This record gives sequence, C-alpha cells and structure tokens, in this order.
Amino acid sequence: MKTENLNRKYRFLNLKPFAFGMVFICLLLYGTTVQGQELNSYIEEAIQNNPSIQAVELQYKISSEKISETNSLPNTQFEGAYSVGKNDMPMMQEGAFSVMQMFPWFGTISARGKYAEAMADADFVEINIAKRKTAMALSQSYYRLYEITKKQQVLDSNIQLLETYERLALTSVEVGKASAVSVLRLQMRQNELFERKLILEQDFAAELVTFNKLMNRQEVSEIVIADTLTIPENDLEIDFEKLQLHPELLKYEELSKAVSQSDAINKKESAPSFGIGMEYMLYTEAPNMVMPMVSLSIPIFNNKYKSIARQNKLRNEVLNVQKEERQNVLVSQLQKAVRSRNAARIRIQTQEKNLKQAENANEILLRNYETGTIDFNDVLDIQELQLKFQTNRIEAVALYFQQTAIIDYFVR
Repeated sequence: MKTENLNRKYRFLNLKPFAFGMVFICLLLYGTTVQGQELNSYIEEAIQNNPSIQAVELQYKISSEKISETNSLPNTQFEGAYSVGKNDMPMMQEGAFSVMQMFPWFGTISARGKYAEAMADADFVEINIAKRKTAMALSQSYYRLYEITKKQQVLDSNIQLLETYERLALTSVEVGKASAVSVLRLQMRQNELFERKLILEQDFAAELVTFNKLMNRQEVSEIVIADTLTIPENDLEIDFEKLQLHPELLKYEELSKAVSQSDAINKKESAPSFGIGMEYMLYTEAPNMVMPMVSLSIPIFNNKYKSIARQNKLRNEVLNVQKEERQNVLVSQLQKAVRSRNAARIRIQTQEKNLKQAENANEILLRNYETGTIDFNDVLDIQELQLKFQTNRIEAVALYFQQTAIIDYFVR
C-alpha cells in the first residue's frame, strides 16, 4: 500500500513537467508570431552603418566629383621675355608677353562628362549590391541565432524530461522494479545534454559578435529573436527572368556604357585641337604692338587612337563574356537555393511526423510505468530520437529561412 501511494504521488508530481515539455514542443512546432519586424529594423540599421556600404558610397561620391573635373580646360599658357641691359639699336624689341588657351575639339568635354557619369552610375550599382549582400548576411546570421536559441530551449525541455524519468527510475529502484544502472544512464544522458547546452552558449556568443559587427556596433548588444518562425503554406513562384535586372548584371551594362563613352572621347581626341591667344610686344623706338594668335594641333600620327579604339572594342567583348558568365553563376546559385529551401520544407514535414510518433511512444511508456513494466532503456532510446527530431526540425526551419534570404538577394 505504501509503494502504491508513493507511485501515485510521483505520477501526480512528475507528469506535470512531462506535460509542460509536450506543450513547449507543440508551441515550438505550431506556434505563430509576427516575424520579420525586428529583423527588418536590424537590416535598416546595418545598411546605415555597415563599413562595406559606407566604402562604396564614398567611392560613388568620388566618381560623382570626377564629373565636375571633366568640365575643365587645359592650363592657360603664359610666356614672357624682357631684354636686360642697355641696347642702342633702333626699333629693338625690348620684351614680349603672350597668353594662349588651348581648346579640345567640339564635344570633347561633353563626352568626358558622359564617361564620368557612366563610371559614377557603375559605382552607384555597387551600392545596391553591397546593401543586398549586407541584408543577406545579416538575415543568415539572425537565423543562425534563432537556430541556436531554439536548440537551447529544446535541450532545457529534454533535461527536464530526463529529470522526470530519473525520479520515476528512483521510485522503481525502491520497489525493486528497476536497476540502479538505469538511474545512472539517465544521469549520464543529462550530463551529455548539459554539455551540448554549454557548447551552444559558446556558439551563440560567437554568432552574436558577428551579428553586431555586421551592424558596426562597437559593443556586443543583445538582440530580440523571434519566438517562432512560421513556414508559409506555399512558396511564391520564382521568376528567373528577374535575374536580368539584378544589380550584379546591371553593373556590366553600366561599364559597357562607360566603354562606349570612352570610345567617343577617343574619337574626339583624335580630331584637331585649337587655341587662341594674344602677344604683347614692347619696342625701344616704336609703338608697342598687340598681336592676336591662333594655334592648331593636328594628330598626324594617329596610331595611338586606332589602338585605343581596338582596345575599347575588346573591352566590350570582355564585359559581354563576363556578364554571361556571371548570369550563369547567378542562375545556378538561385536554383541551388530554391532546391535547398524545398528540401528544408520536406524535411520539416518529415520531422513533424516523427515527433508525433515519438510523443505516442512516450505516452505508451508512461502507461507501461503505471503497470510496472517500464523499460528505461526504451525511455532513453525514445528520448534520444525525440531530441534528434526536434533538432532536425529546428535546423530545417533555420535552413528554410536562410535559403529564403539568398533567394531574396537574387530576385527581390
């Protein structure tokens, strides 16, 4: 009678933590929350403060400033000469002073300005690329933190469950229905879970540093992690044609425009340049004279310009080949991300089925305990499988959203 009362007591006390663990698992699997709000604010902060973005923005400012640089003319030339010493020769020129300003051929300055604008546009595209990469890197780090946090919570739940089974085992040992070895095995299993939990704490601390540095924070600050990431029922169909508008490909178009403008500059510079000026001459016994001057520079030997034209043609061909190669890489990476996300969804569904079956096995074990036939080896096996399924599902959820971040980089 004493033993039966003791068993009832333990059943009453210990099924509460077991039920708490099951409720936690259900919340983990099926809970809903407003996700993405905090992550979006972190992405905005990172875009404002990330050093890589700031670097390309500064490069764009330099390129924009070069547009003003192209509006300048060649240096104005000043020359002067004056006779030193006494000179009695009549009509002798005492000195001469001249000024000359050279001008490029008509439209040359405009062509240089368009070339500088094209280079600035290419650098502006780099800003968009840097922002997308920062958003993708920060999102993936965020989902790794989510994965670690959920694994820690699952370990806590499983440790509580093992503590419950340990108390049941102690009760069974007291009535001679279990061996002390079962208790030791349960305790060793708890030690393993504690070890994994401590390692996850180290992983979380390291990833938190990475996350904060992406936002260029001087101090490592704690962040808010979503309680649950909800997988949408259906994924939107991916339009691979959107890759044509990806900034990594638009960059080659802007560079190609710059090469075309460089070719236009080369044609203008192969034309003559001219200059206008004035010379002022001083004489000893005659009136001083002012003489207008005109200068013309003709590129008779124009092999240089022919070579530059051929180089520009080759540069355009190189850019076309590089664009085609990069487009193939982007398509392959996008296809790989879509495949990985689809695989993650399949894996999530499988682990949910396995978890339901593991829960049913746990219920059977508890009913067996009431009849005094519980096998704690089976308890450990089921608990290990349950933890495996929970961990696999968390990893699959994190992978799903990490791959979504990659897909967004390509087609958003």
